[in-house]
Amino acid sequence: MPMDKMIYSLLSVQRNPEKLHKLLVTMKGIAGADLYELSSDEITAIVSDINRASLITDRSTAIEFAGVIEILSQQFALLPVRFASIMESADSIIKMLDRNNHNILQNLHNVENKYEYGLKIFCEPEKLMSELSLKSEVTSGISATPAPRINNSIYREWVNNKLKEHKAEELLVKYVDSVIAEITLYLGRLNAVSKIKKMTTATTIIDVALLLDKTKKEALVASVEDLQNQHAALTFVLTGPWPPYNFVEFTVK
Repeated sequence: MPMDKMIYSLLSVQRNPEKLHKLLVTMKGIAGADLYELSSDEITAIVSDINRASLITDRSTAIEFAGVIEILSQQFALLPVRFASIMESADSIIKMLDRNNHNILQNLHNVENKYEYGLKIFCEPEKLMSELSLKSEVTSGISATPAPRINNSIYREWVNNKLKEHKAEELLVKYVDSVIAEITLYLGRLNAVSKIKKMTTATTIIDVALLLDKTKKEALVASVEDLQNQHAALTFVLTGPWPPYNFVEFTVK
């Protein structure tokens, strides 16, 4: 019975095909399956045979899948493929490589000799807001003592609370934008490509994925340490290097 094919990554190995052959002999795919190559022109797909019906898509299997990509990425520029990407035959994979040849090669060029890193900036929301509010009051000269109320109506109290919430939100957004501007400046000096999200959760105020030349890891670490020293109220967590999961910029046709 013909087996389906699971794809792990796409890469170009024209300059050193023997290096890939030797590496794959030492590796195994999901459930101990052998890994092998399917190639078209300059592009190679790393695959293993799999019974689609028996695939267990749980966390441990996903980690096993990612482990294959991690090992390959240490030796080759590659494009990671989404977990459980399965096609019915070797021929269908080769035709897919042919259809997407230009986009795959362009993406491989973009990630060559680069690693992805993740940078998350955390805060304690109440503590940070307290510090921002105090700093704003000192800067503007406004007293923290609330103005006398004309009356004690529930409506007036509701309005006052909403105004405070709005002001607090404005302060936080302005502060986060200023930190993002600093991060962007540092990453620009390293010629890094970055994707930045802000306010992803109450405690994660900034989430950065960045693509950086492999030789610049120490400079990146030093930049993050410098930023951390400037923002004691925040916690900067740098992870990586990773395969370029967030920098595959094409949709398979």
